[in-house]
Amino acid sequence: MEEFRRAYARLCAAPQEAVLRRLRAPGRGRLDLAALGLSLETCGALGRLLPGAAPFAEVALGDCGLSEEGVKLLLHGLCSNTTVKSLDLKGNNLRTVGAEALGTLLRQNKSIRSLVLEWNSLGMWEEGFSFFCQALGANNCLQRLDLRNNQINHQGAGELAMALKQNSSLQELDLRWNNIGLLGGRALLNCLHSNKTLKRLELAGNNVPSDILKGVEQATDHNQDRQTILSETQNRAYILSKEVLSLKDEKTKQFLDLMDTIDKQREEIARSGRMSAARVSQLQEALDEQHSIMNSLKAKLQMTEAALALSEQKVHSLGELLNATKQEQTSMAERHFLELQQQKQEGADREGKLLHDLSAASEKNLLLRSQVDELEKKCKVQQDQLFQVKQDLTNTTAELKLRVVQAEEHLETEKRRFKQSLEDMESLRLKEVDHMTQHMEASERSMQDRIQRLEAIRIALEEQQRLEHLEEKLRLMTESRDEAQNCCLKQKQMVTEAQAKANQLSLHADGLRRRIEELQQDLNSKEEEKVTEVNKVKVELQEQIGHLQAERTAQEGLREKIAALERQLKVLSSNHREALLDKEGEISMLLEKLRMKEADISRMREEEAQRASFLQNAIMAYVQGSPLGTHGSRK
Repeated sequence: MEEFRRAYARLCAAPQEAVLRRLRAPGRGRLDLAALGLSLETCGALGRLLPGAAPFAEVALGDCGLSEEGVKLLLHGLCSNTTVKSLDLKGNNLRTVGAEALGTLLRQNKSIRSLVLEWNSLGMWEEGFSFFCQALGANNCLQRLDLRNNQINHQGAGELAMALKQNSSLQELDLRWNNIGLLGGRALLNCLHSNKTLKRLELAGNNVPSDILKGVEQATDHNQDRQTILSETQNRAYILSKEVLSLKDEKTKQFLDLMDTIDKQREEIARSGRMSAARVSQLQEALDEQHSIMNSLKAKLQMTEAALALSEQKVHSLGELLNATKQEQTSMAERHFLELQQQKQEGADREGKLLHDLSAASEKNLLLRSQVDELEKKCKVQQDQLFQVKQDLTNTTAELKLRVVQAEEHLETEKRRFKQSLEDMESLRLKEVDHMTQHMEASERSMQDRIQRLEAIRIALEEQQRLEHLEEKLRLMTESRDEAQNCCLKQKQMVTEAQAKANQLSLHADGLRRRIEELQQDLNSKEEEKVTEVNKVKVELQEQIGHLQAERTAQEGLREKIAALERQLKVLSSNHREALLDKEGEISMLLEKLRMKEADISRMREEEAQRASFLQNAIMAYVQGSPLGTHGSRK
């Protein structure tokens, strides 16, 4: 905030003290300059400081008396702003240039969510307001718009309706205290058939009929219910997708853990096979050495036998030496025999160790089988969880169907209530027509009595003097005027009781006032007055007949409105059913995805079982095909 204040003071040649004081106060992300008269230089400085990421989320510029050029500079700076979420411009009397600048802001800015334009004059300038409405239709960020007291007529309401048909982000629109009227209300009601995002539309103080207000309220309530249902279904779909992803992650984790255990077991089996092969190779080498030793001993024995034969042939005296050599040979043979026994014992010990290793490998195989059984149990538990998820989905579909039935019942009750209200209105209208006919008969009788009194007064005035005649005439005219005024007051009270007949009764009161003035002007010509009074009575009767015909046409218009409302109810019910069908399609897609996931899990289980069986067969084949296995089978 301090940096913003310094930048403002640097850009302005004569900065406003009130603005500097407001900028010194801690704003907590809010620029509040309401009720300050901002100069053109201040507006230009703010317009140069607000683009980009300004340190404000809210900007309040209400009742600042902004000029057309100042508004243009400020809003031009806000076009490229990315942080301001709320903008308040109420009470600034914005006109054509302001409306065009607001339209440019709505087309370019992508961060403003709330815009307050209360107490301006945007609706008086058709071209600027049309440009503003076109920009509103192209905007996809604004959620709240306040257009109270902007002198918007039925044409401006039509422009707003066209914009609302294209806009898909606005949720609240306040149009109170304008001049929208019947045609504008109908245009706004018709646009709500295509707009599905507007939740709140205020139309009080616009001379809009109550049936259109009720239709607007029903349409906004329907949009709100539709958005709540959509949000609930989206949340449920998101939760189901998260659950499916978690199940998938858990399955992949379990599969990876199983693959790791299988890889470890394969490594252990390979290591044990390498160790057993090394031990077998060592034993084979030892046996080869023993064979070579035996062969060498046999060769030595043959050599000794040859030497003995030669010694026997040569000299008999060498017998003692032969005996000594025989003893030495026998001792050497015994020693070699003992060595051979020790080597055989060592070979037997090594075979025992190898058999112990084989038993350990078989125990590991049993452990692997137990782990495979545990994995199958986990798969069964996961299948139970998937079954529970399916049950939850069926429950949600049942709830949605129940809500559909409730909504249809609610529509039927609303139809019955509306028909009952129409019947009550029809009875009230008939009563009012009877009352008006009685009133017309009474007024006709009173007028005939008045004509007779005027005739008597004329005869009496001819006999009296001119002055007394005039005074009496004036007194009677004042009395008749008072009576006419009392009749007007009564008629005004009747107008307040029946709002639909306000214009008709006001016309009747005006006619009575005109008759009073004509009576005051025609004091000298009484004969013509009777003719004019009779003609006026005929005119009043014709007006009453015209009013009755207008009421008949209004009744026909009400019937047409009833038919239109029934058509709208049919359209709403069809849209509701289409939304439900879309939701059922989404649920079926989710069920199909769940079935695909179950098929993947079953396929993974089959692959795991196949791998386990392959591993078991490989181990058994390795044990049976190893030399130790064949040696054990021979024993």
